[in-house]
Amino acid sequence: MIVITGGAGMIGSMMAWHLNTVLQRDDIVIVDRMHHPDQWQNLCHRRYANYLDKDELIDWLPKLGKIDAIIHMGAISATTERDFNKLVQDNIRYSQVLWNWCAEHEVPFLYASSAATYGGGEFGYQDDEAAIDQLRPLNGYGYSKQFFDQWALRQEADNQPSPPQWCGFKFFNVYGPNEYHKERMASVALHTFNQFREQGKVKLFKSHKAGYEDGMQLRDFVYVKDAVAVMAHFLEQPQHSGLFNIGTGEARAFKDLATAVMTSLGQQPAIEYIDMPQDLMGKYQYFTQADISKLRNTGYTAPFHTLEQGVQDYVQQYLMQTDPYC
Repeated sequence: MIVITGGAGMIGSMMAWHLNTVLQRDDIVIVDRMHHPDQWQNLCHRRYANYLDKDELIDWLPKLGKIDAIIHMGAISATTERDFNKLVQDNIRYSQVLWNWCAEHEVPFLYASSAATYGGGEFGYQDDEAAIDQLRPLNGYGYSKQFFDQWALRQEADNQPSPPQWCGFKFFNVYGPNEYHKERMASVALHTFNQFREQGKVKLFKSHKAGYEDGMQLRDFVYVKDAVAVMAHFLEQPQHSGLFNIGTGEARAFKDLATAVMTSLGQQPAIEYIDMPQDLMGKYQYFTQADISKLRNTGYTAPFHTLEQGVQDYVQQYLMQTDPYC
């Protein structure tokens, strides 16, 4: 049995997709608490044994039989969340409870960290545990993920009970199917698609930093199918624990992403540049690029979709379909 928290979210539901379609497994328990009225549709195409509310999980764990792994994707993922008390409860305390249960019952624990832990990128984007304390996230969400990464490393360093395998995944800019419930926090790919269909043009942020032209802010955009394939790799590599970047290793411009969406629709690109919202000023990353050498050293050799390949699959196989869910 594999337990996926946040299993009705984008990455969680796509992890279930990978288990169903690539690994031919349906012994899955989905755990979540849905806040969007249409989020249930992320599960419509999935095969799984049971669905639990997040507050039911701990009581249910002894009843589930042999658990091969807990994949913990459930969290507040909004980078704009201002209530740090909520972030503590959902992103730290709940994760600590699951960590301790996995340690006690010798169950692998794979969880979502975030590239937001890298802050403005002043110290680079290497998933080096030894350098973690110098990172300075730009928002409370990023700090909540940083706190748990540091806590996990201290557990090991202090010889405290730890799961037999644990992996914290620093996701970069993930895009793809089943993100439709995320609204403002959805990827620029989805916003581009919706804006272009409604207005015939796409709005991107102007640059407010020297050295970056409008629309040329850079991100490591990773297709969600690649992200879950990396997680599945670690399910089969129990000897590897620690923090790992999940990105392509290649930064691309928002302008490139928007252009790929419009081109995938068979249309000529039309872009308008707008001012950045005040709540993002000073908290906005202008460059992210995952160092994936550590991932490659674990034996993961599969290629990643290029930006154009991933966007084309997303747009043509999902967004343009009557049923866009994977």
